[in-house]
Amino acid sequence: MLNFESLEIAVSPTEKFREYLATKGKRLTQERELIVAEVFSSHEHFDAEQMVERMKAQKTGRRVSRSTVYRTLSSLEDAGLLRKVARTNDRDVYEHDYGYPQHDHFICKSCGELFEFHNEEIADLLEKLAEQINFRMSEHRLEVYGICDECSRPPQRRHKKLDLI
Repeated sequence: MLNFESLEIAVSPTEKFREYLATKGKRLTQERELIVAEVFSSHEHFDAEQMVERMKAQKTGRRVSRSTVYRTLSSLEDAGLLRKVARTNDRDVYEHDYGYPQHDHFICKSCGELFEFHNEEIADLLEKLAEQINFRMSEHRLEVYGICDECSRPPQRRHKKLDLI
């Protein structure tokens, strides 16, 4: 994963989520706030079950249920703070999108590893293509699937004498 610098944001993710929930007639509970804090503690890709495990490992004294994690992740996605990046091993993989520069992904079909990259030429090309058809592009997401270097290496051959042991 490449390290991108965070973008300057005017409102914290927690406050942004609080505002979103208010528009839905909901409130930011302690459990939801803990989930938001965990999601934004790093820019790691994760699936819902990994987030459930991360929440279990916290020593906050507050138990967060699996269903609360799943519902909160869905709400964070609806609020534009989180996005599904890919689907690996039959699970949706997320990353937080708020305060992080636009980027794309290479995704290994063998191991599921995600590699982030940013290429200004691709962004410019998409803008030009959109302009040609009078399309107002607001964002883009590019996912390129293939096999990573590690998975494409041939298996190491063992010495035949070792096979006899």
